[in-house]
Parts: sequence; C-alpha cells; structure tokens
Amino acid sequence: MPSKDRIAYFYDGDVGSVYFGPNHPMKPHRLCMTHHLVLSYGLHNKMEIYRPHKAYPVELAQFHSPDYVEFLHRITPDTQHLFGNDLKRYNLGEDCPVFDNLFEFCQMYAGGTIDAARRLNNKLCDIAVNWAGGLHHAKKCEASGFCYINDLVLGILELLKYHARVLYIDIDVHHGDGVEEAFYFTDRVMTVSFHKFGDMFFPGTGDVKDIGEREGKYYAINVPLKDGIDDASFIRLFKIIIAKVVETYLPNVIVLQCGADSLAGDRLGCFNLSIDGHAECVKFVKNFKLPLLVTGGGGYTKENVARCWTVETGVLLETELPNEIPDNEYIQYFAPEFSLKIQSGNLENLNSKSYLSSIKVQVLESLRCIQHAPSVQMQEVPPDFYIPDFDEDEQDPDERVDQHTQDKQIQRDDEYYEGDNDNDQNVDDGP
Repeated sequence: MPSKDRIAYFYDGDVGSVYFGPNHPMKPHRLCMTHHLVLSYGLHNKMEIYRPHKAYPVELAQFHSPDYVEFLHRITPDTQHLFGNDLKRYNLGEDCPVFDNLFEFCQMYAGGTIDAARRLNNKLCDIAVNWAGGLHHAKKCEASGFCYINDLVLGILELLKYHARVLYIDIDVHHGDGVEEAFYFTDRVMTVSFHKFGDMFFPGTGDVKDIGEREGKYYAINVPLKDGIDDASFIRLFKIIIAKVVETYLPNVIVLQCGADSLAGDRLGCFNLSIDGHAECVKFVKNFKLPLLVTGGGGYTKENVARCWTVETGVLLETELPNEIPDNEYIQYFAPEFSLKIQSGNLENLNSKSYLSSIKVQVLESLRCIQHAPSVQMQEVPPDFYIPDFDEDEQDPDERVDQHTQDKQIQRDDEYYEGDNDNDQNVDDGP
C-alpha cells in the first residue's frame, strides 16, 4: 500500500558542493549522496520534490541578530583577515570556518526548512523533509558546532504563526542546545533531546535537571545518555517518553531532527544504534499522524548518513527498500557490500538499567508537573514574507544575475526530477 501522506521533499543540488575545508568532519557532500540514493530507489516518484528558495537576510533575522546575519553575508575567505575581532565575537574559527559560499549555503538549508514549515502551515502536505537542515547548535548571535544559522528555530517560528503548540524532538548524538535555548522560556514549544552527556562531550549542556524556566518550566526535556546505548534501550526509552509527551502536551505539529551521528560507527559519535533502530524512532513519530517536519543534522561517516536518511525517507513513504543498493553516481562509497542497512555497534553499553530507569522517572515526573496543554490566544496570522518576483522589464541587463537566480527563472533539465512530481515544471520559461 502506498503511503497516503502527502510528502514534500526539499533539495537544492548546490547545497552539497560547499567544502568546509580539509580534515573538517562536516561534509555537505553527504547531501548529494543521500539525494542520489533516494533517486536510485525511485522514491522521488512518490513525493513532491521542491527546490527551496534561498532565505533572505530579513528571514534569517527573525531569530538571529541582524548584525550577525550581516557579518555572515559579508565575510569571505579572502577578507576574513580584516575581521579579526568579529570572527572571535561570532565564534567563527576551527569548528565553524569561513569558506566559499558560506552565506549562500546558510540561505539554502534555512530556506528549505522555512519552505517546509510554510507548506505544512498551508496544509499543502502532511510531512515535509529537508535533509540539508537540522543545524541545531547555532545561537542568536553566534555560530557553534558546525552550525551558522539555526534553520530549526526559524522553521519553528514559522509554524508558531499557525500552531499553538510545537513539539521538537532531537535524536542527534549531540544535545539540541540552540533550539532549547531559543524556546527555554516559553510553553509554546516543547523541546525533547536524546543525546550523549558527560565526559566533556560537546556541547556540554542537556542535563536531565535542565527543564526550562519561567513560562517554559517543564517544557524542556533532556534525556542524557552514556556511551554505547543500543537499539533496544534507546527505542524503549524513546517510545515511553515521546508517547507521554504527546499525550500530555498535545502538540499540533512535530519537528523531528534526525542527526545520524547517533549511528554506530560515526566518526564523532559514541552510540551503538543501527539504521533500523534510528529509523524506528522516525516511524514511531510518524504514526502520531500529526503534521511533521523532518530534518537532517549531524552525521560524519557520510556513506552511513546517506543510507540512514534514505531508509528514513522510505519509512516516511511507508516503502520497504531492498538491501542491495541500486547503481548510482556514488555507488563506490558503499563498497564492498553495497548494502543499505548497517548493524548496531559493539561499544560497551555504559547505560545500566538502573541509570536509564532513573532518567525515565525524572522525565516522567517533570511531565506530571504540566497540568494540561497550554491554551494560546491565537492572534491574526502575520503573512509569509513577501518574496519579490523579478520584473524582466525593470532588470538592468548589465547587472550580473547569480547562478541560483538564473536557475529559478529557467526550467532545469538536470535535477533528476521526473513526470508529475517535477515541480520545476511550474516555473515559467524565459522569453
């Protein structure tokens, strides 16, 4: 049975071509690998595929400080030596380097999450997917942990225009600190993060005792885990906590960050999850039948990232995928087995039953403090941002138009979209 959910999938072919630099673990190329794997399984035929708009600076400044957005817009590898103090102030450096097309990269991944939220708001889809998004560490005024713009916060702010309560769930191995911090004082967003905690592990936040403050008290939930957690333990805890959260909080919409660095064998991770274990969380959340925005996140063994997010695209489509990977442009990365699934790891599981039980008890106790879902006096919905159209008569023919703008004005034939699901066909042809 094909999925009855309408699924919108956002992808820009340029997002995977940026390069953080030699030896940097973040490889946006993993997004190209994921997309080609999705295509090779024919999943694009079951979804609506969209190329997102590049988020405008004014959209990014709905969360981030305008001076920080302006700085990201101006800085380039050639000029960064002129911005010594600002680099320090905005936390750019080894973890968050300046590289070519940095700002455009931010505009693309953030635009995908904002567009995904808008389609959900307008009931044009049931599930929206942006694997390029999920950069959960970025703060209002600074970069952090390979993240520059926090697309998740921007997407949630968009959802809050139409929805009284948004539930944010994060299964990245790192704590979703940027999203938690942004909504720490409100009950309009409940954040739930499952992550490694302790041993100076980045970012060092996310203790079970951190539960929110003021109106947001009890609306931040942290599930701190130790090295080596396996499928059975993780899934059991995830299902118990998320079921109780949904029952108690009654969210109108869910945002799910699917960081793949919680998989076994990740270059920066320390968990034992198999792809099936990770994907089981996605399946469980999907089955609440609430509007759902799904993003990527961390993930530093890139062939496993591609495997994971392809399997999870299949889960959202209720499509079982054969384990043998079909031929595609990146097939050699999956040698020698060329198989889709990876098994769980064999790190020692340092999460004792008593430890996990104590975490569960503390989280459920915190949830009991919520009397009922907060009611919100919904105001008149502000309009989506005005996105200017180009009037060809007014354009200066001598002014150079960047490649992305040109792409949006012409019908592309190189994006591997087919048939009825090719939404680029709706773009007007040039003169």
